[in-house]
Amino acid sequence: MPRLASRPILALLLSACLSSGAEAAERVAITAARLLDVASGRYLAHPVVLVEGEKIVEVRDDGQVPADAERIDLGDATLLPGFIDCHVHITADHSYATGNYWEDLVRRSPMDDAVLAPTFAKRTLDAGFTTVRSLGSAEYVDLALRNAVDKGYLPGPRILTATIGLGATGGHADRGTGLSPYIELHTTTGVTDGVDALRRHVRENVKRGADVIKFMASAGVLSNEESAGAAQYSQAEMDVIVEEAHRWGRKVAAHAHGAEAIRMAIKAGVDSVEHASLIDDEGIRLARERGTWLVMDIYNDDYILTEYARLGYPQTMIEKERKIGRLQRESFRRALKAGVKLAYGTDAGVYPHGGNGKQFQTMVTWGMTPLQAIRAATLDAADLLGWKERVGQVRPGYFADLVAVAGDPLADVRVLEHPQAVVKGGKRIAPSMP
Repeated sequence: MPRLASRPILALLLSACLSSGAEAAERVAITAARLLDVASGRYLAHPVVLVEGEKIVEVRDDGQVPADAERIDLGDATLLPGFIDCHVHITADHSYATGNYWEDLVRRSPMDDAVLAPTFAKRTLDAGFTTVRSLGSAEYVDLALRNAVDKGYLPGPRILTATIGLGATGGHADRGTGLSPYIELHTTTGVTDGVDALRRHVRENVKRGADVIKFMASAGVLSNEESAGAAQYSQAEMDVIVEEAHRWGRKVAAHAHGAEAIRMAIKAGVDSVEHASLIDDEGIRLARERGTWLVMDIYNDDYILTEYARLGYPQTMIEKERKIGRLQRESFRRALKAGVKLAYGTDAGVYPHGGNGKQFQTMVTWGMTPLQAIRAATLDAADLLGWKERVGQVRPGYFADLVAVAGDPLADVRVLEHPQAVVKGGKRIAPSMP
């Protein structure tokens, strides 16, 4: 019987095996002229952000780069955390319409979305948005995109996805509304009615891989209902969606324009209300008391009213937007003054992906300071997503997701629309957009 090696020899052999089988994580030092600490609102001069693997391990202010680190020098730029957009549709883009809404509805398929989605993901990342929450997609294309990005097959932001949004028959999620009853759309649908069916569909979405549950509490603008804000689920139906989603550890986002639907969704316990265009004083009070986030896409009104007639959208939809857009911005200002929690969300896909940063200036125009707008897209957005220990700040232990811009974003927030460089997971992304 062979003799066992002594413990010191075993330790040496184990150490040799470990060192030969696993290389140390690559060390990178990211430098720039200054870094905005979004939590304090102060600038750090001559920052050195040390990265190992995908995570930040140290943030220094002495400008000294360790000899063993590869340097990524972003020059005379301001560093910020990678931005977060809490409401996108990453697999679709309405600006790709051909000029005939009804023809697009029956001739385009989810295959078109699947082919174009990687382009939209790259444009979003190039715009400095390193994390997004995608709130609805056809045929689970968003899941496939998320998984491909996570595995490194495609460039794109970190994606939390809702997969198939839930909605009532004839409501905002029902693509058959307005069509002949003899036309059938053979796609996976979120159209679901009744407490038991909704409970089952929440479970189905979780089963398929949803990170968040999305439902339509009210009518919408870019759909064929007469109203933009009428409630489309009962209180019991909203309650069961939230109850079941939370049982499975998923947050809930409710699409809601109308005041009644907003109040009902908040009472049901949703984590965020999307759009919140016609929120009233009672809804604002409920949101503040219960800590419900509002995600108000106040930029895209400009794009819809300017471009959607050319893109062939029905005039009824454009008129709904004309009635609701200004009111949503006024609601945003009232919610901000009342101290309601506001997170950055643009509804990108309604307007072209890559223009996500245009909303910063709109938020400032309607009452936020530049720092508040930046926080809405960084640490506040991370809090809503449940990722506040992963993204949204430049701190040890967080993903090394950063944006470099020219100038001072606290003096001119528009500089955030045109990043000079984007870093995701410690790797520099070369923006492909001008």
